[in-house]
Amino acid sequence: MTTLADLPLIASGKVREMYGVTDPERAGEERLLMVASDRISTYDAVHPTAIPDKGKVLTGLSVFWFALTQSIVPNHLISVTEGVPEAVRGRAMVVRTLRMLPVECVVRGYITGSAWKDYERTGSVSGIELPRGLRESEQFPEPLFTPSTKATEGHDEAIDFERAVEIVGDRDVVERVREHSIVLYALAAERARERGVILADTKFEFGLDEEGSLTLADEVLTPDSSRYWPAEGYEPGRPQPSFDKQYVRDWATASGWDRKPPAPPIPPEIVEGTRARYVQAYELITGEPFGAWLERTNA
Repeated sequence: MTTLADLPLIASGKVREMYGVTDPERAGEERLLMVASDRISTYDAVHPTAIPDKGKVLTGLSVFWFALTQSIVPNHLISVTEGVPEAVRGRAMVVRTLRMLPVECVVRGYITGSAWKDYERTGSVSGIELPRGLRESEQFPEPLFTPSTKATEGHDEAIDFERAVEIVGDRDVVERVREHSIVLYALAAERARERGVILADTKFEFGLDEEGSLTLADEVLTPDSSRYWPAEGYEPGRPQPSFDKQYVRDWATASGWDRKPPAPPIPPEIVEGTRARYVQAYELITGEPFGAWLERTNA
């Protein structure tokens, strides 16, 4: 039985580790094992306290959305069981290797977060001029594609479409990424709304396979990469409660922490509340108990 100790570590981030794996049935073709931990970060610093089951929620939701969107664009998922060591079942995926595009593909359906701050300051978001008088958390008439850089350190920076073309170096690819991103968002937003959840915004990542085909990658439509709100009680003109890590971010902001590493430990009640929000997001969106995902991946 393969263990993580047997696999070469390719990369380690705030939340995920990537390991190299070989597919013996494909003449030794290289794959990646993507493992989602229970770590959580705010303001670009990882807290020493984990959120139980967070990595399994991220993986389970990604698998759910990969299946639901594969008719729109291919994705990198190969398996959540074959080639996955038992120790990380439920939180790991074997995926294809891709040449990743050097931009984040953000789609916004509602004006909130950094987009709201930019709008208050400039009247625009990512170079897109917007009507005056928009209220915080208000829905846009049409979803906006607002790409950003991929920062190796610090925050990603919002950029306009033309800057994304410069960074990628291929206008056709960026145009296709924009089209796919908006279609993916629309499908997910409709599904979420049917389940009583608003998908305010989300981030996609794409890569190119060996044939140059555009492929959806990384995690997709999770509480870490998306802003989910309960539809019940939604009201423009104020911030909304959420199913994402904003709960931890709000605590961190109120704690008096100066946002410089090291990040402080998270109190037990905040850990419990955060886990509950992640699990609730999984169950609302997929329509099944979280335990069903655990049973499938541990069978």
